[in-house]
Amino acid sequence: MSKYQKLFISHPEISNIGLKGIYLSFENIRNKENDADFENNRKEIIQQAYSYVNEITDIKEDPFIKGFRQLHEAVGAPNRKNLSAPENLYKFLSKNGDIPHINLLVDIYNTISVKYKLALGAHDLAYTDGNIHLRFTNGTEKFIPLGETEPKAVRAGEYSYIDDSNEIICYLDVRQINKTKVTVDTTDVFFVVQGNINTPIDYIERATSELTELVKKYCGGEEYILGRVE
Repeated sequence: MSKYQKLFISHPEISNIGLKGIYLSFENIRNKENDADFENNRKEIIQQAYSYVNEITDIKEDPFIKGFRQLHEAVGAPNRKNLSAPENLYKFLSKNGDIPHINLLVDIYNTISVKYKLALGAHDLAYTDGNIHLRFTNGTEKFIPLGETEPKAVRAGEYSYIDDSNEIICYLDVRQINKTKVTVDTTDVFFVVQGNINTPIDYIERATSELTELVKKYCGGEEYILGRVE
């Protein structure tokens, strides 16, 4: 049984914009800086992605990446300022030939994000307040993006993941926050595996299964499916 009494709540209006996703928690994991065996697996996946990004004219034209841009347009969020997590990773990969190393758990979900071109994120459950809502913002939410120290103004009408304290833990599929960032000391996480109108739900299921297998193999723990949007 899960140690948390947290719920994932998707509000009805989200079903109108084409967002799809699977949401789960992982508890009692053992995170660490890196793992040599996983690193070999990661390098192979990243090399395949690097070959792909050099074959196409523009990553923005990939159907799955384009789907995130369409989601942003549906809620009036300018793509110039808001690259989805997978597009941002591919942009970094194209320039540097690799993606950033953070820690083992973050590297696992970023690798799955690159492989499937989905938006993945993880949040330390010890620092989320109450339930987690996927809903449209109303402009009153607190939002301190990862790497920043001051709150950022939030427009009304943009989908985000928001806890019961009215704090955004992930803005769109773009930016996470300092409060819930995953560190080597993290033991319990909330995972987002998000797609869009161009990503079939069975495709998101496959990505979620691979994520689960990798986390269990390298970090241990038990997973609990919290919900899905399709």
